[in-house]
Amino acid sequence: MTEPPIDDLDRQLIAILSGNAQVSNRRVASELGVTEGTVRSRIRRLQQERLISFTAITGLELASKSQLGKIRIQADALRQKDLAETISRMDPVNAVMLTMGSFNILAMCLFEDLEELATLASDRILALPGVYHVETSVAVRQVKYNALIAKIT
Repeated sequence: MTEPPIDDLDRQLIAILSGNAQVSNRRVASELGVTEGTVRSRIRRLQQERLISFTAITGLELASKSQLGKIRIQADALRQKDLAETISRMDPVNAVMLTMGSFNILAMCLFEDLEELATLASDRILALPGVYHVETSVAVRQVKYNALIAKIT
């Protein structure tokens, strides 16, 4: 699969919008030294190619389920991608990543109580053919959370 072409101007535009998505096209154009029409057309193209989108990002404190859990999953390497897809469709899983190391899938979720996390990890994920072991951990204090990097809510 080929990557959509983006150039330095696109990268600069994305950097500005990442800092403040409400900035006017006129101001962005002025900062980048291009016309407002160029900014508008670039934003439209980046949105159409699904390289950017505009959304309200909330903190974990506004989530309906307020506890963050991570489930590290040791899975058959030949089934890793299919298992990750299956796990990604499970409620309340919010994020799934393929990783390297003894645990090759990481799932993150927001949950209400420990029983919900235990049921997800032990009864649902561990029961999948090709899953050998799971370990869970729970976030007890948020030191830093950057929703631009890891949007969980």
